[in-house]
Amino acid sequence: MLLTTLLLALQAPLVVTPGGVYPTIAAAVAAAPDGGTVRVTRGVWREPTIRLERPIRLLGEPGAVLDGEGARELVVILAPDVTVEGLTFRNTGNSYHEDRAALHADEVVGCVIVRNRFEDTFFAIYLSRTTSCIVRENVVIGHPTTESATGNAVHSWGSRELRIEGNRLEGHRDGVYLEFTRHATVIDNHSTKNLRYGLHFMYSDSSSYTGNEFRGNGSGVAVMYSHDVQMVNNRFLDNRGATAYGLLLKEIADVHLTGNEFGNNTTGLLADGAERVQVRDNRFTRNGWAIRLLASTSDGVFANNTFSGNSFDVAVNSRTVGAEFAGNFWDSYRGWDLDHDGTGDVPHHPVRLFGTLVERAPAALTLQRSLFVRALDAAERVLPVLTPRQVVDNAPRMTRDAGRMP
Repeated sequence: MLLTTLLLALQAPLVVTPGGVYPTIAAAVAAAPDGGTVRVTRGVWREPTIRLERPIRLLGEPGAVLDGEGARELVVILAPDVTVEGLTFRNTGNSYHEDRAALHADEVVGCVIVRNRFEDTFFAIYLSRTTSCIVRENVVIGHPTTESATGNAVHSWGSRELRIEGNRLEGHRDGVYLEFTRHATVIDNHSTKNLRYGLHFMYSDSSSYTGNEFRGNGSGVAVMYSHDVQMVNNRFLDNRGATAYGLLLKEIADVHLTGNEFGNNTTGLLADGAERVQVRDNRFTRNGWAIRLLASTSDGVFANNTFSGNSFDVAVNSRTVGAEFAGNFWDSYRGWDLDHDGTGDVPHHPVRLFGTLVERAPAALTLQRSLFVRALDAAERVLPVLTPRQVVDNAPRMTRDAGRMP
């Protein structure tokens, strides 16, 4: 009976409340046993940085706010199997000499950061050399004026086996930034209105990105210096500006893009130094340029995609581009299907001559809707001599239905 009473006492949460047994979060954390729970009651708590050095659960009741007073990090995780849940993190202040974060996990395994809110923080969540951590259902809202005045909403360096799921990330430098982070799963996040990228990752191999929305960022997503990347059923929307794109693939290999939507971007997909890229069952609608392929791209396959309402479906900067097109739907296709098998009887050349001229002289874009340009395109369709001969779809699909697309 005594043992049971002791075990129940250990399992009961330590409640942080003014005038109580634990009047500060630091006091409750210091007293909590391994595996214990510290529950923070409603109110604004202003304390020195809280260090979690044993496996505990730090749980916030509705209205529990940690305020950094514009001067410091709020919580640092230094132990395995720590859970931080239900808190509002606010007002870390900016720093130009440290990566100041509201919640910082350093060299830990199994941390869980779930259902928290971050308001006006520099970095919100910073993961350094962590393994098997979960970042789920957090809301991160910032109001920066410049890229240098803010960090990233979720930042990971040197980590492995992360799961970043169901978060709302807005108003930071990058929504998600991953560097030297392997085997990451990024799923069902909404990353919007960030100054640079919705998602930015470098040297981060063997990762997957599924069901995310990247809308209205400086640019949507940049995938750089990585290989073995899966991007499935994501939405790259409304990323517009002189140098903006939905997705940049730079110096990468073995990337699979399936079931994604690229809509209303200045450039939907830009490939620069991309090897063995598989682009299948995607939608490219109402973009300036749907796809831009630089000469450094090789062994790419573009199959069963839908191109509709784009100013330019495909643009290249060289007459030799290593890409194969097959079975795509092109709303600009002017061929026929006399045998009614669903495939056009004549090939489609998706690179417009005018698009090639614009690549070399961007100012020519002002002529886009002129009679001269329509005549130029018509002549090139009849006798394609100046656009790349190998960029051709020999079996264009006659209907928009792309099979496996959602």
